[in-house]
Amino acid sequence: MNFIDRMTRLPRAHDPVEGEEARAAMAGLPERLGELIAGAGGSSPFLKSLILREGDWLHTAFQDPEAALDSLAADLRAVPADALGDALRQGKRRVALLTGLADLAGVWPLEVVTGRLSDFADLACDLALKAALGSEIRRGKLPGMGEEDIATAGGMVVLAMGKMGAHELNYSSDIDLICLFDETRFAPEDYHEARASFVRATRKMAAMLNDRTAEGYVFRTDLRLRPDPSVTPVCLAMAAAEAYYESLGRTWERAAYIKARPCAGDIAAGDRFLAVLKPFVWRKHLDFTAIEDAHNMRLAIREHKGLGGSLSLCGHNMKLGRGGIREIEFFTQTRQLIAGGRDPDLRLRGTVEGLAALAQKGWVPHEAAELLTENYRFHREVEHRLQMLRDAQTHVLPNSEGEFNRLAAFMGRESADLKAELLSRLNAVHDVIEGFFKPEETPETPDAAEALDGEVIARWPSYPALRSARAVEIFRRLKPDILARLARTAHPNEALLAFDGFIAGLPAGVQVFSLFEANPQLIDLLVDIVGTAPALATHLSRNAGVFDAVIAGDFFAPWPGQAALEAELGARLEAEADYERALDAVRRWRKEWHFRIGVHHLRGLSDSDAAAAQYADLARAVITGIWPLVIEQFCAKHGTPPGRGAVVLGMGSLGASRLNAGSDLDLIVIYDAEAVEASDGRRPLAARPYYARLTQAMITALTAPMAEGRLYEVDMRLRPSGNQGPVATSWPSFQDYQQNEAWVWEHLALSRAQVITGEASLARDVEAFRQDLMRDKGDPEAVLAQLAEMRARISSAKAPAGPWDTKLGPGRLMELELIAQAGTLMAGHAARDVASGFAGGVAIGWLDDADGDALARAYAICWKVHMVARLISDKPLDPALMGEGGAAFLLRETGQEDLAGLKTCLEEACGDAARVIDAALERLPGKV
Repeated sequence: MNFIDRMTRLPRAHDPVEGEEARAAMAGLPERLGELIAGAGGSSPFLKSLILREGDWLHTAFQDPEAALDSLAADLRAVPADALGDALRQGKRRVALLTGLADLAGVWPLEVVTGRLSDFADLACDLALKAALGSEIRRGKLPGMGEEDIATAGGMVVLAMGKMGAHELNYSSDIDLICLFDETRFAPEDYHEARASFVRATRKMAAMLNDRTAEGYVFRTDLRLRPDPSVTPVCLAMAAAEAYYESLGRTWERAAYIKARPCAGDIAAGDRFLAVLKPFVWRKHLDFTAIEDAHNMRLAIREHKGLGGSLSLCGHNMKLGRGGIREIEFFTQTRQLIAGGRDPDLRLRGTVEGLAALAQKGWVPHEAAELLTENYRFHREVEHRLQMLRDAQTHVLPNSEGEFNRLAAFMGRESADLKAELLSRLNAVHDVIEGFFKPEETPETPDAAEALDGEVIARWPSYPALRSARAVEIFRRLKPDILARLARTAHPNEALLAFDGFIAGLPAGVQVFSLFEANPQLIDLLVDIVGTAPALATHLSRNAGVFDAVIAGDFFAPWPGQAALEAELGARLEAEADYERALDAVRRWRKEWHFRIGVHHLRGLSDSDAAAAQYADLARAVITGIWPLVIEQFCAKHGTPPGRGAVVLGMGSLGASRLNAGSDLDLIVIYDAEAVEASDGRRPLAARPYYARLTQAMITALTAPMAEGRLYEVDMRLRPSGNQGPVATSWPSFQDYQQNEAWVWEHLALSRAQVITGEASLARDVEAFRQDLMRDKGDPEAVLAQLAEMRARISSAKAPAGPWDTKLGPGRLMELELIAQAGTLMAGHAARDVASGFAGGVAIGWLDDADGDALARAYAICWKVHMVARLISDKPLDPALMGEGGAAFLLRETGQEDLAGLKTCLEEACGDAARVIDAALERLPGKV
């Protein structure tokens, strides 16, 4: 579509005489285009000069502006190096003229205008760089490089930073560039010569773009964003830049790299460098410390530029001043830095795109994002008009009334209306931004502290979390609110002591305190946790990053299920190329979900049964995610698994899908080598040691204490022959052992076995075998004889920890689960859960309905108490030590009025169950 059909607005000529001169220079234009030329030339001396110089080209460009710029770019690529400087200057004049008019007339929206300017800057940099490097290569100054290497600039890349990197280049912007070269393309002895050549080429490129001649200039070029620009050359080795950012990089440099983009030279090398730099830019935890850093940068800019104080339009800086463009960019980039490490969808270069993504993910209220987006576009248009007037790199509103009238006419507005709108928009942006960067401090509340133990509070400054001045300053702002919330709890000093334990365990405080300041609702959650589950609070103090999960995502949404967990973990692992980093990523992910299950249970959003199933879903998802990683890592050295492969069986509570907050995992690995003797890798192994070492690698992946801790403790003692048998069991051996050698207790254990992951056909075979075995090995006399013996052995070996021990003792969990397994085995059922086991005992006439009800009642109350106990502490349950919050949680979960009533109910239920078990062990099925 041609230019005139898309016009939606027109500037007015501030100086009609100048405007008519511009119109006359382009005789023959349609009336509406003539009005555009008169309005532009009559307000902007710069655009008038371009119209007079490039009018003939503009006549053609009006027919199809996009095609005109595409043709201009194609022509420039064919220009020889010795004529390139003047050709680029002419190209810049034409791009500036056409984009300026398209902007003024509303033909192109802001994003197209800035995108076209940025595209030309990319082209200019690439052509200038390759012209300069081509000269170096032809003179033999770049070791080992020939003509064919000019296409990739010999391994050198130009990173576009700032607005150019985000495709947001403004009308008269300079361009911020960082120039790097890939030192790995050169022999060590050639490094210094290569660097010298790249430095010369960089200077030549910058001169071609930056220097003014009779033809004008291309772009003002700034190379000072590189690391430590006062002492480093204008082109650095990538390794040197990476080392700088890893050790000395600052928050403002992290923010700058949000927009970084390879724009010229070896684009692939630039992409690799930015990929390496991702951990520096995008932190793995929510990074609320970025808020204070950004706020300090804002204040420093204001102080340096003298932009503080109240808002006045006269001479106001639309970029750096109050409510200006930089404020919106800081707001967006800071939120991206906070959460972008966890959510790649937020890693966007553009400001408008960034705001939209932040709003969509819930990091910015939609109304705030819409307000900032609308005003960002308006501010950028004003900025463009200021710069179009005289091709000045300015962002400052006019100081005189006459010049303000010129700006208003250029925008097709009346001065009074424009001033009112500018004030309204600048103040609206300021209100949103200031509220984000500098929330109101909580007033001191001395009355709250009076109810609390002052000695406890007095020792806080000695803790590691408060050893830095920055942490002390943030905590000073938080402390009144924290004390007030603690004082409002049912037992303030008890909650204070629990909070004291949390803060004492923090190795550092800045990140956590910043997170609390930005999200005060987390303080309520923490007070609830520390007052109820000290063990969970201790875990939090050592792994405060799990709070990220509360802020990011649908923390309080319904449970997603195992399939969704596996998909989410898979996506996380795909982003990790390194094995150890992948294992740490699993550990971080597992902590988040484990914490979520505990908080939901603690707050009554799920009950004990639901929490048990969720812990099991999580464990299965972890095993399913890690197993392929372990195999891939192992295969790289020893080759693919011989034969069919292997499966991982979950036994015990994992197999029954009933884990608690502190459960370890009972696992068995079964493999089928199918007569294949050895693997085929670089270091081949015979089948048996191959699978044994693969299994050990899996155990290590789950249990090794890494930077992010360990995943689970693993118990392999349920495998055939226990600790005396091989760590991995062959499929034929497993079948033979279970058919001919296994004890009854091993068949009971197999009643709960569940294949978690592994080779699909072997998994089907194992499950089919298990079901057949359940039907064949349930001889009542043999089962009951060994069951009675097992019960007696457990009773003599493990004494209960007290009346609140729900696991050990007559009629308690261990005995109840054995009875359920026996019912399953004797009934020949394949079900793994306890309820089905009791039902199986009733179905075969071993138990009557009353027996089944008594066992189920005891199991239900024991399980609820057990789940609560494991969540709030890793020690035996002691109501005298678990605090008011823990007691309330326990009573809510069990539906009892008080602890005395709960204890009576527990003893009666377990006593009834013990009597049922005593009687059941004395009779065979069918003898009720």
